[in-house]
Amino acid sequence: MATRKIVVTGPFNAGKTEFIKSVSEIEVVSTERRITTEDAHIKAETTVAMDFGRLTLGGNVLHLFGTPGQPRFEFMWEILAKEMDGFVVLVDSTDPDRFEQAQRLIRLFTEIGPAPFVVAATKQDLEGALRPSQVRQALQLPPEIPVLPNVAIDPDSVRSVLVQLDHLITWGM
Repeated sequence: MATRKIVVTGPFNAGKTEFIKSVSEIEVVSTERRITTEDAHIKAETTVAMDFGRLTLGGNVLHLFGTPGQPRFEFMWEILAKEMDGFVVLVDSTDPDRFEQAQRLIRLFTEIGPAPFVVAATKQDLEGALRPSQVRQALQLPPEIPVLPNVAIDPDSVRSVLVQLDHLITWGM
């Protein structure tokens, strides 16, 4: 049995907290606080430091560390990425305006360490969601990077993304 550090990152409102909450076997440690910026009309709370959950997957224990999405909390990104085994980039497939920030996060996290990663095209249950192939094209990702459909509030959907990442960590790209 291996213990893996998995970082769950993505732009603001991509679904990181819900992604972790939907599969965690423990009560999620969350640092959500009321939004006091211009984004308050989008949702009431945002992560300011991290979310933490745990999932046993096959024979492995995944420690899930969710990053804040707002750039003003980006000092946490590098802290959370230290010694990660892999990472998931959540991309809200209904909000192409945030794709540039997702590209920036992919660059930043791949520079921090040579860890495998997958992209989860979230909110696939909503009208107007781009297909994973369209998200791949918009983010200009090579074919070897998995871009997976996801609904962050659906435990089976989240588990499927984490199974793919765990496979990459175990067997390489």
